[in-house]
Amino acid sequence: MMQPPLPRTLRGYRHIKRYWDHHYHSYIAKILPGEFYVTRNDEIITTVVGSCVSACIRDKLNGIGGMNHFMLPTDNISSQWQQTHVSVANRYGSYAMEHMINEILKYGGERQFLEVKLFGGGNIMSNMGNIGQQNINFVKNYVRSEGLNLLAEDLGDIYPRKILFYPLTGRVRVKKLRAMEHSIAARETAYRRSLTKKSTSFDDDIDLF
Repeated sequence: MMQPPLPRTLRGYRHIKRYWDHHYHSYIAKILPGEFYVTRNDEIITTVVGSCVSACIRDKLNGIGGMNHFMLPTDNISSQWQQTHVSVANRYGSYAMEHMINEILKYGGERQFLEVKLFGGGNIMSNMGNIGQQNINFVKNYVRSEGLNLLAEDLGDIYPRKILFYPLTGRVRVKKLRAMEHSIAARETAYRRSLTKKSTSFDDDIDLF
């Protein structure tokens, strides 16, 4: 198959790495921890999550969708939030979800047509307690409280996951990476440390889903 021209991104996503994949015959947008990507193009969004969570959300009628990749920081990062009902962690997690959903709506999506699939939250960081489960609890509570339509989930366990999301169709391919726990854990440890700094100033098997 001849490689087609790289499709234009929506405004604000030119920093996301995209490349042509000869195996999938498609352009792929690769997101890193803390990023998200929204598109109307016929392309794939991919990421690798360990303890982090990724939400794949699309409007099933209007042909737009996106994927995020986030982790909650610790609950007690800053004492300035001790007198509130909302922790820094939940404020961050809500922002990670709401920002992407608002982008989908801004570019033509409608909330009543949104479909959600959730992945990640693996227990791969033994020195970090149960951060994977905290991420799972947050994102499931968020989806439920917002009344979103949850179609599928692959959460928990002990393995990192590689996720490939096809926003136009809603299809998701998931591969468990049984030999990458240490490298993914190291990356997520660095990511979580960066969250701590930011939040103090906060205002081999393939499954189909």
